[in-house]
Amino acid sequence: MYGSTDKSMPQRWLILILECVLLLFVYWFLFLNGNKFFHLSEGDSTRRILIFVFCIITFLRMSYMVFFLLRRGITWGEALNVPFAFALYYIGFSMLGGIRNKPVDIIDYIAMFIFLGGSIINSLSEILRDAWKKDSSNKGKLYTGGLFKYAIHINYFGDLVWVSGFALLTRNIWSIIIPLALFCLFAFYNIPVHDRYMREKYGKPFEDYERKTKKFIPFIY
Repeated sequence: MYGSTDKSMPQRWLILILECVLLLFVYWFLFLNGNKFFHLSEGDSTRRILIFVFCIITFLRMSYMVFFLLRRGITWGEALNVPFAFALYYIGFSMLGGIRNKPVDIIDYIAMFIFLGGSIINSLSEILRDAWKKDSSNKGKLYTGGLFKYAIHINYFGDLVWVSGFALLTRNIWSIIIPLALFCLFAFYNIPVHDRYMREKYGKPFEDYERKTKKFIPFIY
């Protein structure tokens, strides 16, 4: 998938359509008594609204990323895998948090802050990089500026942060499985694969960048 320049518009539209289907399911579950279909309890109404707002924000960010920021090609396998992964966020968090009959409190405000912070880190890092790449004088160069000076995969870190905030909003202990699984996916698969590609493409400039920059979590790892 890395290095491909195919526009992949059918794949991009498939991702959008499948995510819309997921959101329709979430709306049905949270607001149209879908919980009763599964014989589950009805959670706090404010929490259900917040969960749906989180889903909408994530959907809008993801759609902007897919259609405007992601310039490489997308395989059909990836077009199916991406919505499957987001189903864990949309449906998983909605079902885990939508049944929690616990009024919103300070912990939920912290969850909102974490979610919005991670969303900003992820989107801003990608937007700044995209603006840099649009400058023809930077063609073929390695981007190490913006938020990427704090970690090679700062965009992945942003993903982990907003997913953790989303998990906290559910106030369900089982939700911790999702950010933990995401961390493992990034640390043991995505990052090694991406780093191999970057070493092959940029050589010494990327190796120098690796030596002086944290890989995933700023100031830590």
